[in-house]
Amino acid sequence: MIRHSENLSSHLLPVYLLWAFTLAGFAAPATKPAAQYEGLAAEMFRVPDDLEITLWAQSPMLLNPTNMDIDIQGRIWVAEAVNYRRFKKHSGDPLNHPQGDRIMVLQDADGDGKAEKSHVFVQDKDLVAPLGVAVLDNQIIVSCGPSLIIYRDVDRNAVFDPKVDKKEILLTGFGGLDHDHGLHSVIAGPDGRWHFIVGNAGPHIVTDKSGWTLRSSSAYARRTSQKGQGYEIMKSDDGRVYVGGIALSMNPDGTGLQVYSHNSRNSYELSINSKGDIYQNDNDDQVQTCRTTWLMQHSNTGYFSADGSRTWSADQRLGQPKTVSHWHQEDPGVLPYGDLYGAGSPTGIVYYEGDALGPKYRGMLLSCEAGRNVVFGYKPKLAGGGMDLGKKFSFMDSSTEDDDDYKWKKVFKDKRKWFRPSDVAVGPDGAIYVADWYDPIVGGHAMHDKAGNGAIYRIAPKNKRLSNPKINPTTTEGLIAAFKNPAQNVRWIGLKGLKAQGEKVIPQVSELLNDPNPYIAARAIWLLAQLGESGQQKVAGMLTHADHEVRITALRALRNVRFDLTEAYAKLSSDPSAAVRREVAVAMRDVPIKEAKQIIVNIARGYNGNDRTYLEALGTACDGKEEAIYPVLLAHMGDIPGKWT
Repeated sequence: MIRHSENLSSHLLPVYLLWAFTLAGFAAPATKPAAQYEGLAAEMFRVPDDLEITLWAQSPMLLNPTNMDIDIQGRIWVAEAVNYRRFKKHSGDPLNHPQGDRIMVLQDADGDGKAEKSHVFVQDKDLVAPLGVAVLDNQIIVSCGPSLIIYRDVDRNAVFDPKVDKKEILLTGFGGLDHDHGLHSVIAGPDGRWHFIVGNAGPHIVTDKSGWTLRSSSAYARRTSQKGQGYEIMKSDDGRVYVGGIALSMNPDGTGLQVYSHNSRNSYELSINSKGDIYQNDNDDQVQTCRTTWLMQHSNTGYFSADGSRTWSADQRLGQPKTVSHWHQEDPGVLPYGDLYGAGSPTGIVYYEGDALGPKYRGMLLSCEAGRNVVFGYKPKLAGGGMDLGKKFSFMDSSTEDDDDYKWKKVFKDKRKWFRPSDVAVGPDGAIYVADWYDPIVGGHAMHDKAGNGAIYRIAPKNKRLSNPKINPTTTEGLIAAFKNPAQNVRWIGLKGLKAQGEKVIPQVSELLNDPNPYIAARAIWLLAQLGESGQQKVAGMLTHADHEVRITALRALRNVRFDLTEAYAKLSSDPSAAVRREVAVAMRDVPIKEAKQIIVNIARGYNGNDRTYLEALGTACDGKEEAIYPVLLAHMGDIPGKWT
């Protein structure tokens, strides 16, 4: 499993399963067949009583799955990582793909709930242990440091067996070459932007298509494969210092690169829901402090020192517990860590917005925990200025006792402990799919399974057959259907197509505001804001909606299109909802003091004295203008700060 100390190695490829295709530079090598899959039967897993689990696919149809995505037809695209850690030159690793790692496409052609067909979409020497694959219409975005690579099936002739017609390096310069602290998968957000995260194996020096440059590093850089690249404090083109792992977003054409949050360790990927809330899971430095975290925009999540030059252990204070010092939780300017759950090796993460599993599962956050052989579940809810993840529960596990103090080097004879969930995704049918890496250990950059075993499991309701909907994206009705779909990147097809039609689809999109599924209604708010002035005015009217979550979504959607919110900020800075005021606060970060000062005063007056996330949002509002705002606060709240509320 590819994690902070995880194991990956090269594996054999069954030549009899390769689909022949012709593409210069991507010819598949002839290798020996992999061994028959030796993983776990579906009956060995535990899921909720009203759900059932089946084995959807297994090796040799796929090898070493690190990440997956599901397209509009229900095909599962898998990123394989056979050629991992070649710079380590492990002895006894005979397995290799000399033509590079692969992206596989698996299909359940007859709809019986199990894949029968697997073929190679692309095999490329530029792919060395890719950590992400995203299917956005006919663009396949592969995350493989140092680059985000787009492979296109331009002519769309191969409906069942898509093949590459064009390859493009969208962005490059990310650190972490052949390293799991590198570049992770892309997801499309309701804002029309592409979101992704990169781990702390910098330096990351990336110039987007509009010429803006991200420059970032951290003390971890010296431990990666890019030897000799030590740490130095670097500023990006916005004049700010970003360190560690970084959550990013950009326009689909590679312009407009922006930092959403920074200073994680090595979050495996991001999840963004239709209300615009972003989540990550982050692994620790071997001290029982893994976490699942809701991210506030512009936040510092606290792994390194603020400038990135020191590790958590160098900053640990006398008597300070590791659970606090590891994420710098007593330092100002650091976001609360969320759910701190002990030792682990978190991987894929997804937010479930569908109805197919039943109402109690809607709004569920799922986080793979490869070290602990489990897929954790959460039901997040707004709490003051932050997000309460609620009590963590096991959504899927391999029927073993959970151990929050597990040791990553320990070899287990019990094969149920070999379940290593690497990713979780939602299909267009509403079912949940989990990829299994399968290995006796998680750690040490070495693995004990030398056959490349892997599997994909499907979780669906008992006594209910789910099928992939027939969606025609060439019609407005088909685009609406895609837009309402529970699969994250399928929704992108609907958003893109409806946005292209402009204001004429406002009536159809407006109807979705009344959908009983609040996530579909939230998507409609984001889309209306992207449908010209008429749509934006409609969304502006929702800033006074009775539901504070609608107000938050409307505010985010209008900020996304740079709508003039001057008057709205003045009113919403005194909103009864702390979460609404938080959104106003983070919007003030880059607003000059003249325009922002009264708004910041209003937000400060709304602080209840014990909401750490709200306090950090207030600090974000003051960022870069602290000296100017301090006398203003004294004038409005009294000249003795110790007596402030």
